[in-house]
Amino acid sequence: MEGQLDVAEKKVLVEVVKLAQKRGMSGTKGVWKDFLNSYDKQLGASLSDPSRRSKEVLVAFLKTFTDENDLKLFAKVIQCHSNRALTELFKEESPQLESPEQRLVCLTLEHPQYPLEYSFPSYEEEWVVTKLKKKSKVMRSTDVVAVDCEMVLCEDGTEACVRVCVVDRSLKVKLNEFVNPGKAIADYRTEITGIVAADLDVIKCSLSDVQKSMKKLLSHGTILVGHSLNSDLRALKLDHARVIDTSYIFKYPDACFQRKPSLNNLCKSVLGYEVREKGAPHNCVDDASAAMKLVLAVIERGCDTNILSLHDDVPNSEVAKLLLHRIPKIVPIGELHRAIPGEFTVEPKPSKNARGDTYSALAVFSSMEEAHRVYESLEGTLEKDSYGRSQKVVAFHLSTGTEANLCVRKAMHDNSLGQLLKKRAAEMLDSGELKKMKASKIGEIEMAVANQCDDHLKEIERLKEELRQKDLQIVSRREDHLQEIERLKHELSQKDLEISVLNKIVQQHKEKELQRKSKKFKIRI
Repeated sequence: MEGQLDVAEKKVLVEVVKLAQKRGMSGTKGVWKDFLNSYDKQLGASLSDPSRRSKEVLVAFLKTFTDENDLKLFAKVIQCHSNRALTELFKEESPQLESPEQRLVCLTLEHPQYPLEYSFPSYEEEWVVTKLKKKSKVMRSTDVVAVDCEMVLCEDGTEACVRVCVVDRSLKVKLNEFVNPGKAIADYRTEITGIVAADLDVIKCSLSDVQKSMKKLLSHGTILVGHSLNSDLRALKLDHARVIDTSYIFKYPDACFQRKPSLNNLCKSVLGYEVREKGAPHNCVDDASAAMKLVLAVIERGCDTNILSLHDDVPNSEVAKLLLHRIPKIVPIGELHRAIPGEFTVEPKPSKNARGDTYSALAVFSSMEEAHRVYESLEGTLEKDSYGRSQKVVAFHLSTGTEANLCVRKAMHDNSLGQLLKKRAAEMLDSGELKKMKASKIGEIEMAVANQCDDHLKEIERLKEELRQKDLQIVSRREDHLQEIERLKHELSQKDLEISVLNKIVQQHKEKELQRKSKKFKIRI
C-alpha cells in the first residue's frame, strides 16, 4: 500500500484524504485535523483543505493508517483512478495502434455524460474494482463480452440485480444466473423484467458470487459492452474501466447528446429487426446479444453510428398522443380532462418509482393532427425537458377547487413528426393514394407542418430580439460608464487645479509672513 501512495497523483491523494475526512477515519495520529496539529507545528489545522496541502503531507497522513479495512478502501479508490489513467494514457501514446474496439472505448469515455453517469461510489464496502495492469498486451486486448442485468425495486427503496447474463464475441453465453438480492422485494417489475417471485424462491447465488465471475471474465483487459452499461455496473456494484456503451456510440445527429436511442430502436435501425416485440418483457440473453451485435456491426462492417429517429414507421395510434407527466398523485385520472381540451382517452403509464409523488399518462386522440392542434392551443409555460424537448407546464383546477400543475409534451419529437409526415406523403404519392386523398386532408397536414415551422421561426425571432435588446443594454451601460469616468476625470482635474492654486496662495502667504518678520527684526536692530 505504501508503494501505491508514493506513486499516486496528488489529485488522487486529495480524494482519498477527503473520503477519510467525510467518514471521520482515524489513523495512529488521529483524524485529519489532529494529524495536522501534530505534524505541522506552524500552521496546524488552520490549513485543513487537502487540495492546498503538499503531496508529502497527504502521503504522511495516509501512512498513519494500519487497519486492513481502511487500507482496502484506499486501495479501491487508487485502483479506480489508475485504471482510468492507464486507459487515457494508452489512448494518447498509441493512437496509431488503436484497434476498432479501443476506438469505441475512447468514444464512450469522451461522451459528455460519461463523467456523470460513470462516477460510482466504488469505495463502498460491497463494490468491486477490477484491476487493469500496465502491460501493453493487456491494454491492446480486443476481447469483448456483453452484459445485461434485470433489476427489481426493494422495500428499502433501492434497486437490486436479480438476473445477469454475459455473452462473448461469438454470442456464446458465458454467464446466465438468477441472483438472490438478500432483501425484501417491493416490485418485481414483471411487465419489464419477466421475473416473478417463484423465479427467485430457491436461488442461492449472491451478488458476491456474480462479482467473482465477472472479475474472472474481465481479467487480462477484456472490454465490457452494454446498452446504458452504467446501470448494469451500478446494479452489479462493479467498477470496470474498459467499457463500450452502445447508448453513447450511436446517436441521433440532430438531437442533443442527452437524448439516447433505445436498444430496440438501435436494433431496428442497425440490425434490421427489433430485439423484442412491443410490450414483451426483457430477456437478458437477447439484450446482451443485441448490444454485442451492435458493436460488431461497427467493428466488422463499419456501419454508421449516426441513426435516424425511428418514428417514421410508427402507427397513427402511437403519434396521435400527448404525454402528460409530473401529474400529482392527488389528481384522479378522470380530472385530466379539466387540464387538456378536446376528445381523448387516457392511458396510464406504469410508474418507474412506486414511491414517487407523481405519475404519467398518455392522452390518445383520433389523429396526430388533432393531438398537434390541442398541444398548440394549450395555455401554459413553454420550457425544455431534460432532453431538450419542448413541453408546456399547464395549471388547472380540480373539481374540489384545488389548483394543480402538470407537464405536457408531444409523444414524438417535432423533427420526427416532420419526418413522418414527409414519408407518409411520399408513400402515398408512390402508390397513387395521394390522388384519392381529399384536398382538406392535405391542407390539414400542410397546416400542421406550416404551424410547426411558424412556431420555430417566431421563437427564433423572439430570441433574436431578446439578444438585440441585451446588446443595446450593454452598449448603453458601457456609454454610461465611459461618461461617468470622463466626469470623474474632469472633477479630478478641477480638484488638482484648485489644490495647485491653494498651494500657490499658501506659498505666497508664507513668503509675505517671512518678509514681514524680517522687516520687524531690522527695525529692532
